[in-house]
Amino acid sequence: MKEINIGILGYGTVGAATDKLIRQNAPQITARTGVKINVRAVADVSPKVKHPRLTRNAYDVIKDPEISVIVEAIGGINPALNYVLAAIKAGKDVVTSNKEMIALYGNKIREEAARNGVSVRFEAAVGGGIPILGPLSENLAANNITEIFGIVNGTTNYILSKMSWEGGEFKEALAEAQKKGYAEANPKKDIEGYDASYKAAILASVAFSAKIDWHKVYFEGISKITQEDICYAEEIGYVIKLLAIAKKVNGEIEVRVHPTLVPEGHALSYVTGPMNAIYVRGDAVGELMFYGQGAGGMATASAVVGDILAIANPKSSALGGQNPKVKAVKIKSISEITSQYYIRLTVPDKPGVLAGISKAFASENVSIAAVMQKETIGKNATIVIVTHEAKEGNLQKAISRIKKLPVVKEVSNVIRVGL
Repeated sequence: MKEINIGILGYGTVGAATDKLIRQNAPQITARTGVKINVRAVADVSPKVKHPRLTRNAYDVIKDPEISVIVEAIGGINPALNYVLAAIKAGKDVVTSNKEMIALYGNKIREEAARNGVSVRFEAAVGGGIPILGPLSENLAANNITEIFGIVNGTTNYILSKMSWEGGEFKEALAEAQKKGYAEANPKKDIEGYDASYKAAILASVAFSAKIDWHKVYFEGISKITQEDICYAEEIGYVIKLLAIAKKVNGEIEVRVHPTLVPEGHALSYVTGPMNAIYVRGDAVGELMFYGQGAGGMATASAVVGDILAIANPKSSALGGQNPKVKAVKIKSISEITSQYYIRLTVPDKPGVLAGISKAFASENVSIAAVMQKETIGKNATIVIVTHEAKEGNLQKAISRIKKLPVVKEVSNVIRVGL
């Protein structure tokens, strides 16, 4: 039997759950893997935290010569990044669930780890308990991965699902998500797309062995989605999901996060509530979908412990989030992508309105696939337009023209259509 001593930095939801899982399933873990994990020290500054091996100084854990693996469970950038870099320089392997840190500083962390001959693993940073980074870089290593996309934020998926199920508006669904613990008191990073954008950057980096600059990842959230959009999408055979999308096309990479009209009947359309699902397309394996609980202490701890065991196993691959070799690539700007689009407009209820709108689209080489006039409220009507596939840059120019038309009261929403 092999023993491995770990130190946990941060004893909140993930840190405490990791400790609990190790103690709770110790016999099973050892029987299956031949490894015994010992939690030698825990660091946390909160006076509420109690633990027999607690220290208030993270550097006491990092400098402990008996500890070989540091589990970073603090979250955020400061002080987590400094602790991780210090651990690497001290010759420690690192396991983290910190999506923001890996998305923004993953390249720096990898380079430092390579210089010091240690591993950094972050399976839990993307899908919580869903194994995705390991399969991408190890089990699917023989594949040319061309696309990876999916629902990677449970908060927004719960909100959109509730709006679809019960017919309420965004603010009502958000309040319910907060009440049930699916959304934070300050939900900005979830509802505005930050969380999903971090995960999209990590997924693209691992799937395509690429250096991804998070600042080049386009993202938007779901706060503009209304009950009208939910209902109109359903009428034309779609459901609205916040998707993280990464594609490799002709040596260039798209990485983006935004609401998307997903066709009813697609596997992702059935993913409801706070669940996550990640869809992968490879040239040899075809299409795969990874589904499960994307957040929560014990689910995340499952991935953290899996990474600890991978480090403990000397035969473990050096891939799967440790020190993959990544290359510089061009990340396409959002203006360069092509898609179909759903556009909801508020216009006067009078003849001749559509002619001017159609001309604005045609002038920017955007073709209209379908038009629906919806209910009239007072003297205004709602028009829903679905375009054929068009370049985003052209679409945005057309929208700019349309906003200036005297017959258009408001461009209420623009949502991308299809996968």
